[in-house]
Amino acid sequence: MSPWERRERGGRYYTRSRRVNGRIERQYLGRGPFAEFIAHIDALVRQRREEQARAWRNERESLEALDHSLEVLHEAARVLTQATLLGEGYRQHNREEWRKKRGRNNCES
Repeated sequence: MSPWERRERGGRYYTRSRRVNGRIERQYLGRGPFAEFIAHIDALVRQRREEQARAWRNERESLEALDHSLEVLHEAARVLTQATLLGEGYRQHNREEWRKKRGRNNCES
C-alpha cells in the first residue's frame, strides 16, 4: 500500500502506518508542501534502514564464510594430528585421551 492515497474529493493525501500495541494505526498527514517534506524524510529513513539491513546481511554472510573456513581448518588439523599420533604408536583410549600402545619397544635403535 502506497503512503500516498488518492481520495475522490481533495486529491492525494500522505499517510503513515505504524504498529501500536499490535494494531496498525494510520496517521493522516495531509497534502501540500508539508506532506511532501514528511514523505521525503520518511523515504530517507526507509532508505537508511534498508542500507543498514543490507550491511548486516553482508556482515553475517562474511562471518558465516569465515566460520565455514575455520571448521574446515579444524577438521584438517584434527585428521593430521590423529594420523601423526597413530604413526607414532599411540592409540585413542575410549575416544578421548591418547595413550602409547603397550608391548612395543618404544626405543628405536
